[in-house]
Amino acid sequence: MDKVEYPSGHYPIQNRSGEVERLRIQDAALSGATNNLFDAMGVSSGWRCLDLGCGPGGITKYLLDRVGPDGHVTGLDGDEEFLAVARIDKAANSEFILGDAYATGLPDNKFDLVHVRFLASTAGEPEGLVSEAVRLVAPGGVVAMQEADFHTLRCFPEHPAWTELTKIFIACFPDGRDDPISHRLYRLMRRAGLEEVCYNPVLVGTRAQDAWQDYLPSTINSMEQRIIGDLGVPKNHLERLIADVREHLANPDTVWTSYTVVQTWGRVPGA
Repeated sequence: MDKVEYPSGHYPIQNRSGEVERLRIQDAALSGATNNLFDAMGVSSGWRCLDLGCGPGGITKYLLDRVGPDGHVTGLDGDEEFLAVARIDKAANSEFILGDAYATGLPDNKFDLVHVRFLASTAGEPEGLVSEAVRLVAPGGVVAMQEADFHTLRCFPEHPAWTELTKIFIACFPDGRDDPISHRLYRLMRRAGLEEVCYNPVLVGTRAQDAWQDYLPSTINSMEQRIIGDLGVPKNHLERLIADVREHLANPDTVWTSYTVVQTWGRVPGA
């Protein structure tokens, strides 16, 4: 078995050629927000951490820097190809395992931190993810989720190809415009019994010369199968939109705002 299908069945992004590099560029663009989150949670030496939906291991390196040699970091993902990339530079106190983030099969109360990024907002079923994360965290430990509100993807000056492409992009995900999954997580965490629940939305701006400039077109490329097959967008029309958006983004006068990264975290009672 080399791939686990998440039970929600919504995850639309293919592991195509170039996907690992796309994720690495995204990770670098969001590194400040990631480190600020781990600062706020107090992740430190000796912690046992789990990153659910770890992909090629982008988040795990930040955790390893903080937990030190006395801590341990586990990455879990449903794609063996991503895990193979993550294992290339694997530290002695880390491991990467194939599994279903919604039903890991790992023991109760095993971790000081369970972290999830961009899985509920792309694959759906946030209730299941929160429930599984809470089950896995020891009393006094932390459940943390970073999820995307895609409705803040805007470019300036505006462009009709960007507007159409973002509408297609958002239609691929199991989210609602009026009540995005990313913002429902605060309520779900409180209802799951977590204490000291925190909420911190982060927005990143990008210019033509920045490495993350191609985020929207490259992600659309990774969702082509869903867009053409499920949404019925003609391939030639999609390619024209991508080309027009890339041309607009290459203009040094163009800037764009990212999806909002909604960081939500809380503590399991009982320490």
